Amino acid sequence: MLKKIYILFNLITNVYCFTNIYLYNNPLKLQKYALKASYELSNQPLPDNRNIIVNIREKINSNRNQNIIQNLRYSEFLSAVETDQIDKTLFYDNNKKIIAIDKENNKYKLDALPNDPDLLKILRDNNVDIAIQNDDNNLIIINYIFTYIVFGLIILTGLSILSNTNSFNSIGGMPNLLDNSKNINLNTNNNITTSFDDVMGIDNAKIELEEVVQFLKESDRFTELGARIPRGVILEGPPGTGKTLLARAVAGEAQVPFFSVSGSEFIEMFVGTGASRVRTLFETAKELAPCIIFIDEIDAIGRQRGGAGLPNNDERDQTLNQLLTEMDGFDGNSGIIVIAATNRADILDSALLRPGRFDRRVYVDIPNLKGRKDILELYSKNKPLDDNIDLDLISRRTPGFSGADLANLMNEAAILTARNNLTMIGNNEISNALDRITLGAQKKNSVISLQKKELVAYHEAGHAIVGALTPNYDTVTKITIAPRGNAGGLTLFAPDEDRLESGLYTKDYLKSIISVALGGRIAEEIIFGEQEITTGASSDLERVSSIAKQMVTEFGMSDKIGNVFIDSNNYISLDTRAIIDAEINSLVNSCYLYSKNLLLNNIDLLHELAKLLIEKETITYEEFNNLINN
Repeated sequence: MLKKIYILFNLITNVYCFTNIYLYNNPLKLQKYALKASYELSNQPLPDNRNIIVNIREKINSNRNQNIIQNLRYSEFLSAVETDQIDKTLFYDNNKKIIAIDKENNKYKLDALPNDPDLLKILRDNNVDIAIQNDDNNLIIINYIFTYIVFGLIILTGLSILSNTNSFNSIGGMPNLLDNSKNINLNTNNNITTSFDDVMGIDNAKIELEEVVQFLKESDRFTELGARIPRGVILEGPPGTGKTLLARAVAGEAQVPFFSVSGSEFIEMFVGTGASRVRTLFETAKELAPCIIFIDEIDAIGRQRGGAGLPNNDERDQTLNQLLTEMDGFDGNSGIIVIAATNRADILDSALLRPGRFDRRVYVDIPNLKGRKDILELYSKNKPLDDNIDLDLISRRTPGFSGADLANLMNEAAILTARNNLTMIGNNEISNALDRITLGAQKKNSVISLQKKELVAYHEAGHAIVGALTPNYDTVTKITIAPRGNAGGLTLFAPDEDRLESGLYTKDYLKSIISVALGGRIAEEIIFGEQEITTGASSDLERVSSIAKQMVTEFGMSDKIGNVFIDSNNYISLDTRAIIDAEINSLVNSCYLYSKNLLLNNIDLLHELAKLLIEKETITYEEFNNLINN
């Protein structure tokens, strides 16, 4: 080690010497880096101008061994020129400075020249040789930068050599880097109180993992029948669905040690560190078997290894190889169950997913209507709720929400309640919190004219009335003309849960979607006239065109096109394109006429709903139903 440091020190010293030689042997650099003389002439008057040079020469002779270039005042320089004591002059630094050489080859310099137009004439009249050398400042700067970059690269290279040498010489015992007990967080918890009762909304995944608990509790009963304990269970699904909570519930129900680590904790810059940490983890787990190892975000180490056309990562590949060996290698697995969580199971290595390593793949899905209600009740236990709060309506308004989203919703509702100086969380606070999460904060300070309010109110009323009066369509849950985000107003619907889960939509339902989307534009035409329609329906029309095109070209819902799938990326003849366009227009026009007749037949309801929206800005599900029933 000392030898390496000595070599590096000599290398730096040589570079420093090279820099000095390069700078001081260059004439331009010599002018910049020459030693500056500290001599100043005495303020006492001299009897003869020749004594000026004589006195300076005496100073030079006394300091000849120091190689000093003396400073010279401009008046002294002119006097020396006029008395034929100056032989040569060199103008440099854009003619702002002069180096002068006298008859005895002594050098003087003038660091600042006045703007004297007669200087060159004086020099020529006294037969002084004149040389001009302009400095290239950019070249000087580039030379400086180049020199220091080379100097820095040499230092970094030397440090890298020392670091690599140290790491190679101490593989397996490198202090503070391969000390796995310090670098990986082995979160061992033997007193986990989480149970399956704390897990809501994901019953199918819970059933899968209950069998794992039975294996851990009654392993003898299964082994007598020739069954073996599962080596691993991988939990996959969207973020926030409760994968980590499920793993803790398994450990809590089985009452076994629980190791919790993150996939990113195994990865380091030194190749072999991650593999060593995997060995340490499993060695510790074997001492406490039976136990559970939970690896969160396993895709950090388990993604597909490099192959044809794929980049290689030696550290991650070695870590994955070690994990594969520990889970199902030569020594087998003694009572250790590995539970891993990821939301990117599609990028995991196939060797990791095969039976014998991860025997089971459990998909943790978004909760359904009942699951969302159970989760809302769970996160409402420690919160004061109003007596008339309707969790059923809230769960219908939150399709696609995960458990984490619902927890955040109740927390936002509690914050909003405290901000409004209320003591109970009501439907209004939860509804506003939901709008804030999904649509953005309400624009409080926006000034809206009465004309714009009327326009938006009739537009949203058109959507709501067509949706409410169309059979088998979704339920209207809220209508508002309060601007949020980029929307001037909104009509919210609660989709049918069975239809949403199955993903099967009938032709009548798709036509109803088109009719409801056209309701806003049609209401504008009826009330304000066709010449006063606005661009507010642009997103509605975009949705109308997309659904109608899919019905004709993808879903086989056109009599003329038939039951075929037409890929728009492939070549389509002009005749077929014309038929497709005609079918789309026919479908949209039929929905348009349906919505227009519906609104014209209920014009009084349209006026009343718009008037109520202008007064209150927001109408709830109950208020809208009462208005329709009356």
